Amino acid sequence: MKHLNHRAEGPTTAPPLLLGPSLGTSYALWDKVAPELSITHRVIRWDLPGHGGSEAGLIGAGATVGDLAGLVLALADSLGIERFAYAGVSLGGAVGLQLAVHHPERVSSLAVICSSAHFNGSKPWEERAALVRGEGLAELAESANARWFTPGFTVPELVQDHRDADPAAYAACCDALAAFDIRDRLPEISARTLLIAGREDPATPPAHLREIADAVPGATLVELPGASHLAPAQCPSAVLTALRAHLTGGAGRGMEVRREVLGDAHVDLAQARQTLFTARFQDFISRYAWGEIWTDPTLSRRERSMITLTALVAHGHYDELAMHVRAARRNGLTPEEIGAVLLQTAVYCGVPAANSAFAAAQRVLAEEDSAAG
Repeated sequence: MKHLNHRAEGPTTAPPLLLGPSLGTSYALWDKVAPELSITHRVIRWDLPGHGGSEAGLIGAGATVGDLAGLVLALADSLGIERFAYAGVSLGGAVGLQLAVHHPERVSSLAVICSSAHFNGSKPWEERAALVRGEGLAELAESANARWFTPGFTVPELVQDHRDADPAAYAACCDALAAFDIRDRLPEISARTLLIAGREDPATPPAHLREIADAVPGATLVELPGASHLAPAQCPSAVLTALRAHLTGGAGRGMEVRREVLGDAHVDLAQARQTLFTARFQDFISRYAWGEIWTDPTLSRRERSMITLTALVAHGHYDELAMHVRAARRNGLTPEEIGAVLLQTAVYCGVPAANSAFAAAQRVLAEEDSAAG
């Protein structure tokens, strides 16, 4: 079976993230965003049929968004990806909504960017499909900048993608947009959902994203000033910031993990001591250390505890070491395993460092025994 053309970036062990394109573009739409996201995710960005490197024959006249969603699932299956985060622009966003409604077991989180649960009825898309089938894409590509970007901004590579798309496949995608209306199913979406709207988007104005946000339980809406329809290309930093917070759970998820690892008493004390001077640092720790690093499933929490203990011994941070000995016990390490870790630090960090580390760890373990008794 032939699959959608795609590009994979990032560690194969990282959480998978699929990125969907807009009609008329290729996966180059994500050029300024995907490399950054691939630091923490296995990013798979794909081309629509007849766009970029995907074969036109993957869909035909009368295609639906469901057909496109099926191609995305087939691609994920071919890559051994069972469950994934998803983000898509315009038609790519509609594919995400389709997946979240009809295949909720596959979608761990959803980001819908400059898109809609409906595309203003079938007539304009039927007319566009007829135009493209009759005259090709040259004339339509001339108006791409006005439809995609604010005045004075362009991405020539994406406009060229529009010119180079296969007319029959492009028209089939128009058929899919003409038939798409999933508004009555939006309340069924259970995936954590982010909506990103471009304030200057003429194709899918912010009202379309607000409609989705109002219907999907717990959804978050972000509106980007100065952004038009292809926000990842025009405002990549803003899109990246919103996606990172969404994908990692931000400081909220980080705080949950911080409490699970360090315990409520420690975190409550840290919060009580927080001042205006330290507030940004505390937020940074929750978002970055706990919200991104400790939530990465590549390593288990047991493994992360072992690494953390070693690093703290190496740098002589014995107060922090005591805190992370307690965390290591919460993460399932036995006193014997903690001792084995510290014994190895004697070889690689030095005997004096290990001596101090054993003393700090012994105090913590003795306190634990005393409390248990």
